[in-house]
Amino acid sequence: MECKKQQNKQTCACTYGCPTSGTCCECVRYHRSRGGFPGCFFSEDAQKTFDRSFEALVADRTGGK
Repeated sequence: MECKKQQNKQTCACTYGCPTSGTCCECVRYHRSRGGFPGCFFSEDAQKTFDRSFEALVADRTGGK
């Protein structure tokens, strides 16, 4: 996967400013190594919970079902 750092920094959907924000390849690697997912994987409302777990991701994507 090519990491288009400058392009991604301009279009990053994450509302939380982490040090890897906008550098998608590094961001995904960073969060996955810590057992979670980047904020941009979640809806804007779900990002506000700061719960980056797999369970929170599934609940966000399925409407809590």
